[in-house]
Amino acid sequence: MTSSPAIDAHSADAAERLRGAGLRVTEPRRAVVDALGMRPHSSADELFEVVARTVPGTSLQSVYNALGDFVDAGLARRIEPAGRPGLFELRVDDNHHHLICSECGAVQDVDCVVGEAPCLTPSDAHGYAVRAAEVTFWGVCPACATAEASVAEPVAAARS
Repeated sequence: MTSSPAIDAHSADAAERLRGAGLRVTEPRRAVVDALGMRPHSSADELFEVVARTVPGTSLQSVYNALGDFVDAGLARRIEPAGRPGLFELRVDDNHHHLICSECGAVQDVDCVVGEAPCLTPSDAHGYAVRAAEVTFWGVCPACATAEASVAEPVAAARS
C-alpha cells in the first residue's frame, strides 16, 4: 500500500515543525501536529479522538504530554476560554485574538485589534513591559444566530 503525496508532504511538514521547535519526532507527536493542523482550536480530548484513529495505542495522556511540550517549545498556543476546556492551535507567530460563540463554542481567529503586538495598551502597566495581549470576544456565531431567528419567527407568528 502506498501513501499519497499529500499525506507524505503533511507528515514531512509535521516532522519539520517538531524539529524546528527542538522536539524529538515521534509518531504520536506527528499525529498531534497533524490533528492540530486539521482542527485548530481543539481540546486535548478532541485531538485524542483524531490521533487514536491514526496511531492506535496512543493514550490520552501522551496527547496531553505532547501538547504541553508543544506549548513549552512555542510550537502551539493554548487558549483558555472561560468555562471551557483549554484549546490548542498552531498559529503562534502573531498576536491574534479569538471570537467565541457563547452558544455552540465555535472559535474564530481575529487579527490584532490595532497595530503590532501588543495591540492593546493597559491604562496602567504597573511597571510591566507588556509584550502581548490576549483578548477573547464572546458573541453568537452566524449559524446560531440564524437558528435562534428561525425558532423565534414561528413563536412571534403564533402570538400575532
